[in-house]
Amino acid sequence: MDWRDSPSVAAWRAEVRAFLKEYLTDELRVTGWRQRPTPGPALDRYRKALAERGWIAPAWPKEYGGAGLTPIEQFVLNEEFAEASAPSLGGLGVMMLGPTLIAHGTEEQKRQHLPRILDGSVQWCQGYSEPGSGSDLASLQTRAVRDGDEFVINGQKIWTSGAHQADWMFCLVRTDPDAPKHRGITYLLIDMKTPGITVRPLVNMAGSHDFNEVFFEDVRVPVTNAVGEINRGWYVGTTTLDFERSSIGNAVGQQQAVERGVRWLREHRDEIAPVDYESVRLQWADRSIETTVARQLAYRIISMQAAGQIPNSEASIAKLFNTELSQRIARTELKMLGLWGGITDERAPLHGFAATNYLFSVSMTIAGGTSEIQRNIIATRGLGLPRA
Repeated sequence: MDWRDSPSVAAWRAEVRAFLKEYLTDELRVTGWRQRPTPGPALDRYRKALAERGWIAPAWPKEYGGAGLTPIEQFVLNEEFAEASAPSLGGLGVMMLGPTLIAHGTEEQKRQHLPRILDGSVQWCQGYSEPGSGSDLASLQTRAVRDGDEFVINGQKIWTSGAHQADWMFCLVRTDPDAPKHRGITYLLIDMKTPGITVRPLVNMAGSHDFNEVFFEDVRVPVTNAVGEINRGWYVGTTTLDFERSSIGNAVGQQQAVERGVRWLREHRDEIAPVDYESVRLQWADRSIETTVARQLAYRIISMQAAGQIPNSEASIAKLFNTELSQRIARTELKMLGLWGGITDERAPLHGFAATNYLFSVSMTIAGGTSEIQRNIIATRGLGLPRA
């Protein structure tokens, strides 16, 4: 790996920094306990400027409203935005569905959906997990039976993030129950306003309503909403998962969390017993080293992409390390704050973010493929070990 910027990359980095200096205001920054930018004229101006440059979806080709950036340019853009705590826009539509449609969708599907992802007029959710199909996703049972030009869907999805706010869902359904479980699956786009869809909230242990369960009862979806070949949707769905896994675990965010913790520890040293202070100080030193490792893993992946290689086990290594690191950082925050660590009230130290962060961190090692799944990928595809 070459850690130095070439002259062209250095010029690109300067351009990104100049953009952030001009358009990123304090109310737009997403730092710590403030996870969303403040709506208003500043956010509208920021979105418009991003859209004009194709930076809402910088990896997309220019003909679809993206910027067509090289892997290195994308990496620098993401790195600088993360360093500045700048918000990303577009959600699952930009991160997961858009690239999948570009790779597998029809021109009609691209024309219908990609512009509305970019302008923010349509929000998407993902219909993958079911009560009996989580890590073993290919065992899903939600049925779609063809009836002329439509599929009739019956079944249930669970842990559907943002379904209560989404306009559309990209979903895996079983269209051939007699085929092997990785076959007979179709990737469908479903309008959430279609009759027969019921969304019920699931409140997580942090007290937040992000997840939902979704029920389908005789829901009719046009056959033209299938992405890729019917009965071969598993391969389209894994494309979406590859984009998700490559986006989970922000090494810069981990570093900022450690810096925030260290800053608080220094400012409140006199309030902490010496033995506790030394213990936490050493733990933050470990976390700091680990964030450096996480960043090097990110550099490894982008170096492979820049060389025309496709990261596979390497992406799983980064995802596994980053998400488990997020839990170690959260535990260190709790230990540092003592009894205050379990208080979620924003009047508590760190605005009560430590307790909330700890509760949320549990899901990080589950989303996008559990740690166990990642270890299996690393063992078989990375180390060449036999399957169990």
